[in-house]
Amino acid sequence: MSQNENVLISLEERFSGCILGGAIGDALGSSTEGRTPQEIVTRFGGRVEDFMPPYGPKPDGRHKGDGNITDDTLMILALCRAYLAKGGQLEAHDMTTYLVPEIADKPTWIPEFKRTMLLLDRLFYPERYLFIRLRLASANPREGGLGNMVNCGAAMYAAPVGLMNAGDPDLAYHRAIGLFSAHQYSYGLEAAAVMAACIAEAVRPSATIESVVNVALRLAKDGTQKAIAASVEAARTAPIGDETACQQHLRAAIEPFDTLKGGVQEFTRGGGFPSQTHSIEELPLALAYLVLSKGDYRSAVLGAINYGRDSDSIASMVGSIIGVMVGKTGLPEKWVSEMPVRNQIDFEAAARDLLALFRRDYAAAYAQAARRHEELMQEAR
Repeated sequence: MSQNENVLISLEERFSGCILGGAIGDALGSSTEGRTPQEIVTRFGGRVEDFMPPYGPKPDGRHKGDGNITDDTLMILALCRAYLAKGGQLEAHDMTTYLVPEIADKPTWIPEFKRTMLLLDRLFYPERYLFIRLRLASANPREGGLGNMVNCGAAMYAAPVGLMNAGDPDLAYHRAIGLFSAHQYSYGLEAAAVMAACIAEAVRPSATIESVVNVALRLAKDGTQKAIAASVEAARTAPIGDETACQQHLRAAIEPFDTLKGGVQEFTRGGGFPSQTHSIEELPLALAYLVLSKGDYRSAVLGAINYGRDSDSIASMVGSIIGVMVGKTGLPEKWVSEMPVRNQIDFEAAARDLLALFRRDYAAAYAQAARRHEELMQEAR
């Protein structure tokens, strides 16, 4: 995409591209999540390039695959609804007031189960921590994330924070730190803030792959910054034309920073503890696939889902970033048209509602700043 083409993309296109781009990546990766590249090839008879059936049955009856979104997108949609319920920007205390009811009180359509149920009953333990800490334990929301298993659980649904602070990655970063302190801490919190910043940067008409990566590197701290730098460099030096070698090259770059060694499902091997030197795997890998694909949506998400491990989250993150940059019409039309049918969810309605709220919030903030400036000028006279 040329810069001039990027300038012509409307905010409507960008917000829809973000929500749909992330949802498609999530749905594509739901068949391969938790597996190695070799296991994926064996199960599906080759590289996965479209929505596929589940890898295998889940004990709880979930149907992961066939284009069904997972908790990543469900939490993104829940956070969008929380923003709308508040009617403006969110901070840590609002997680108790507006997000916890979305996951714990309001029945939600869950495509994997093909029924309406509480989102809380679908979530993984680190995401259920929101309910435990903020409602059952009545923890100070700004300290709600303390003690949680450190994972990508906040980063995976941070995209709406970036959209609500579109064009201002620094503000998105700091607002995400404040908001997600109710859910995560350590490098899990850091990754969520960097993800929000990347989305906010990607909305800018002049944004490029390099500007998104540079925002991530500039704002990220400690192990997260080093992991992003290593992963992006690995993407730039990855062997071309040999996907297996490329996957191994990327994993070798991120593994020193990942507390979860071995298989992604082997939690007993030491994953998820707080650290200043470590990082989650998903965000650095998403940025690596952004660079490796040169911003091509299909190439990025398919690379991510065939990488395996937490493939749905990696694909969702890079899909959201590229979706913002190319807009809805820049996404593969087949997948865009199939998503609402397969999931029985109107993804674009969520994007439209969030955009309308962003415009109102931006206008109000601009008017408030103008009034304050005028007041200061009057005082100076």
